[in-house]
Amino acid sequence: MKPFALARALALAMLVLAPAVASAQAYPSRPIKFIVPYPPGGGTDVVARIMNEPLATELGQPIIIENKGGAAGNVGTELAARAPADGYNILFTLSSHTINPKLYDKLPFDVEKDFVPISMATLIPQILVVHPSVPANNVQELIALAKAQPGKLNFASVGTGSPGHIAGELFKLKTGIDIVHVPYKGGGPAVTDTIGGQVQMLFVSMPAVWQHVKSGRVKAIAVTSAKRSVTAPDVPTFVESGVPEVVVDSWYGAFAPAKTPPAIVEYLNKQLVAAINSPSLKTLLESQGAQTVGNTTSDFAKVIGDEIVKWRKVVQVSGAKLD
Repeated sequence: MKPFALARALALAMLVLAPAVASAQAYPSRPIKFIVPYPPGGGTDVVARIMNEPLATELGQPIIIENKGGAAGNVGTELAARAPADGYNILFTLSSHTINPKLYDKLPFDVEKDFVPISMATLIPQILVVHPSVPANNVQELIALAKAQPGKLNFASVGTGSPGHIAGELFKLKTGIDIVHVPYKGGGPAVTDTIGGQVQMLFVSMPAVWQHVKSGRVKAIAVTSAKRSVTAPDVPTFVESGVPEVVVDSWYGAFAPAKTPPAIVEYLNKQLVAAINSPSLKTLLESQGAQTVGNTTSDFAKVIGDEIVKWRKVVQVSGAKLD
């Protein structure tokens, strides 16, 4: 190619690329939407709102949280999958994201193909709480009560396929008790009905219910982490309570639609990790029972792939099913 022609071709290429480059440099130039696929008041919503201000400060733009609950998180997740891949639509969800593919045969999205992981925000154990009227104060007393009244006790979760649901099914499987799963459309409604006595038991993430444990509205029985929570050192684990198989940690994390530009994904990762590692946010999240994480996009992607395989096996063995 002649020098003039080459120069002309390069100039044209720069003209074509210039808007895209300018757009990437300007990001973010408007508020960013966080789609939370659960109703207000649940653990996912609580963590998203705790992170809102510090993350908005890092990004230099407001964050708008939209709660789109329904179908165990699948309604909001589908909306996020179909949203414009421009960096202004982010899915903030929990580890049901890797459980649902086994429970639902025909999801309208593919967890791995339709999303790109940004970063895991926190790891949080599930906690089993009961209404104060339940005459049991520890795991073994609860097992004895359930065996004396087969099919009479209910346990709530934030929805079918949630970490709480899986924890409850494992509890049933490993102890031989007959308790009935009552799925809700989010942590808020499940916590409200447990406090009101409509259900006797609840497996849920700690941020959704810890304030009610401290106020005495519900009783804490055990946590599903391998070790006791720093936030709740007086609450035993299922491991030390004689049911070592019930270890179910849940995580919360951010995802972008799959075709979001890699530069934007990396930028979001950098700012999210910075916000998570800020001392004030770490202290606040840890006070709710959350262990802050903040990892790379590739590390988070590996977690997703590994957990899809893990939960497929657990769901199959536990007998968990759609209600």
